[in-house]
Amino acid sequence: MDWITLLRSLQSDFIKRLTSGFLLHCEIEGQYSELTVISGDRLKALREFCWLMAEKYKRTSPVRDVFINNLKGKLGEEVVKERLADFITEVDYETRFGGDGNIDFTLNSDSKIGVEVKSRHGTIDKVRWSVSSQEVAKNAVVVCVLIQEEVNEAQPEYHLFLAGFLPTQMIKLRTGKISFGINQLLYGGGLWCYLEQLQSSTDEQNSPKTELATNSSSNQLAKPDISSSKINQVQYSNQDLNILNIKLGDDCFAKGDYQAAITNYNQALQIKDDADIYYKRGLSYYQLGDYEAAIKNFSQAIHLSFNDSKAYNKRGLAHYQLGNYQEAIEDYTQAIRINPHIAVAYKNRAEARSQIGDNQGAIEDYTQAIKINPHYADAYKNQGIARYFIEYHQGFSQAIKINPQDAVAYKNRGDARADLEDYQGAIADYTQAIHIKSNYLDAYYNRGNARYDLGDYEAAIQDYTQTIEINSNYANAYYNRANVYSELGDKQLAINDFRKAADIYRREGKLEALKDARERVSDLEIAESLDILNF
Repeated sequence: MDWITLLRSLQSDFIKRLTSGFLLHCEIEGQYSELTVISGDRLKALREFCWLMAEKYKRTSPVRDVFINNLKGKLGEEVVKERLADFITEVDYETRFGGDGNIDFTLNSDSKIGVEVKSRHGTIDKVRWSVSSQEVAKNAVVVCVLIQEEVNEAQPEYHLFLAGFLPTQMIKLRTGKISFGINQLLYGGGLWCYLEQLQSSTDEQNSPKTELATNSSSNQLAKPDISSSKINQVQYSNQDLNILNIKLGDDCFAKGDYQAAITNYNQALQIKDDADIYYKRGLSYYQLGDYEAAIKNFSQAIHLSFNDSKAYNKRGLAHYQLGNYQEAIEDYTQAIRINPHIAVAYKNRAEARSQIGDNQGAIEDYTQAIKINPHYADAYKNQGIARYFIEYHQGFSQAIKINPQDAVAYKNRGDARADLEDYQGAIADYTQAIHIKSNYLDAYYNRGNARYDLGDYEAAIQDYTQTIEINSNYANAYYNRANVYSELGDKQLAINDFRKAADIYRREGKLEALKDARERVSDLEIAESLDILNF
């Protein structure tokens, strides 16, 4: 487990606790604390300093604005000073006209290692900190502080959260500025350890950034040589370790690293025999295609918690993959007995019943799934599959037989085939519809979707482009073409198309779609400018 993975996992936990208010609070200088409270004489001294600075630099901005900006900065610096204590030295403001010269602190042991502090007020989901290329060049880390209260002249108390930090070597920025949110930061509890390692690197090599500069010259971000064992010197209780291992396993699972997830779940099970951990490990084996191991884990989860309907359902899926359809049906049936209100269990049993030729039973299960959840798309789709065995392509096929030049019938049958995930058949029908009606807008667009689903990105782009040529205001075609460009790594082309889609959504009054398109643009712009390891 590398140190970045650990700090990212701890950061995720910190964000959840920040939302609920359960934070680590320590008032001892030099000890880590997620929360710092500043009030009374301490705040008064900061205010007096900031008014002096405001008077000194009032020629550049209105006095009040200079005061507020200085107070925001000093509040954040106070947090870092209290946490790192005599490990750092504050930069002398008086030596630089206009401020601190893009460096707030340096290490006591090495003045070449700078620490930049960024303070912001805002909500967790919206607050962003920004850093310039000059600040990246001059500092080893950027430390971010979140101010709970709005900063003004009269606020009697401030609650400040050490939101996290970023090593500057993880930021690729040669010009301008970049901003980032709290979920992109590393957990603040690792800050001291990180700076300690930089200090030791300086002692050994006399130049802590030489190797980093060499690596960055090839546009590759070097991973700092920090042993996770230094971070792990913190003594965790068994319960804490168990929670941490489960959290790391969950994060690995979410990223698709199922083998690493299993490793973490194994460690958690060494501490505690728990049904939920067996269940999660079973899911990981299932994703790896090791269905026998998945069945063993789901069985162990059921042994420890015999009324766990989800474990029966998942064990049924594993049996289904192995062709054990009768065993799968028995597991789905047990899941339904425990909880008869879960649509997916009926849908899964329907698929197994279809495999053994029980088409009527499959239709009954699909119908029940739809009754529980009318918007259950998979159930509708698979009900069509079950009825296919009985009714054998009635409807659209009959219409085509009567009139082979009916473009609409081909298009509609293509839609039906796409719903059944028969994308090749759908593409054939859309192509025939286009052959009959050369400017068939929906056929081009839907064929693009089918090709996209098959991973034929270049062909999908051609279809979306043809759709746009027929109707330049077809917002969804721009949006989907942007998705394809994004898959291919063409971020700028994707940004251009998302912007065009957003403009059309705005004109059409489609506010949710507009918001989504704008968020996609923002995400891609950040991805273009900010290159953080493992993000």
